[in-house]
Amino acid sequence: MNTIHVDVVSAEESIFSGEARFVALPGEAGELGIYPRHTPLITRIKPGSVRIEMPDGSEEFVFVAGGILEVQPHCVTVLSDTAIRGKDLDEQKANEAKHAAEEALKNAKSELDIARAQSELAVMAAQIAALRKFRQKR
Repeated sequence: MNTIHVDVVSAEESIFSGEARFVALPGEAGELGIYPRHTPLITRIKPGSVRIEMPDGSEEFVFVAGGILEVQPHCVTVLSDTAIRGKDLDEQKANEAKHAAEEALKNAKSELDIARAQSELAVMAAQIAALRKFRQKR
């Protein structure tokens, strides 16, 4: 069976490292699907979930808050400032952070404050969506 090595790394730690049959994640221009022997590629990724299909058919989910993807024919590397295993996502914390971002957006005075709040809101909305996807698969 053909597999591809996958590494998902955050600023703090290696979140996942292992073999996979398939990887799907949110690319800058849309959803990307990567199989073994994929054409080399480097692109930015948007906040969302990385779905890793294991050789035995099971799946791993990792939430990333954006980052960089590098694809080589036998290796996929996802680099993200923030990456959280699906099983470690906390819906209450994500909802609280989303509400805080919404409040920050309401109270923003400058364009920079508005941009920061919008960015944080987008990340939290993506994290909540990833959490729901993870729960549906379980």
